[in-house]
Amino acid sequence: MAGLPNRIKAMAELSPVEDLLLAVLREGLPGIQVQSLIRKAQTFPLVLLRRDPNFGSWDGDPRFTDSALVTVHTFCEDPDGDEDAAILAEAVRVTIRDAWLKHKVIPGRGHITRANLNSAPRRAPDWSTSSGPVQYADLPVGVWRYETTYQIEIRRPRSRPYAQPPP
Repeated sequence: MAGLPNRIKAMAELSPVEDLLLAVLREGLPGIQVQSLIRKAQTFPLVLLRRDPNFGSWDGDPRFTDSALVTVHTFCEDPDGDEDAAILAEAVRVTIRDAWLKHKVIPGRGHITRANLNSAPRRAPDWSTSSGPVQYADLPVGVWRYETTYQIEIRRPRSRPYAQPPP
């Protein structure tokens, strides 16, 4: 199969919030794994982010903004996993804040127009306390998880990679 035609791709007005945040956090947290899925043989430290499937907002704004609740999980392992996961959660907050305030544009993805901390970083001992989809029934021994929730608003890039020139 050839894949999705460019004329269909050009119809997309929004960049996925997760893709924009993955790029922002990967650039802002060098040396830290930033993912949206847990690997089969996962190593740590890790930042994992997921969009909440129960919230989204688009009000017909002609600037093509998108709003989402995003849960960010930070994982670190012992000997200082608890403290390190808390520090990593704070580093994530600072990275998101700085990208927003400095109008950091990710080519092909857009930029953050608003970032609100909805739920401060908190230690979460297992996935049963998670607010989103799970992949671990329990955390691996010696791994600590902190969970933070943000409301993120984004604006698509001015030029879309698949946009067709006007006729």
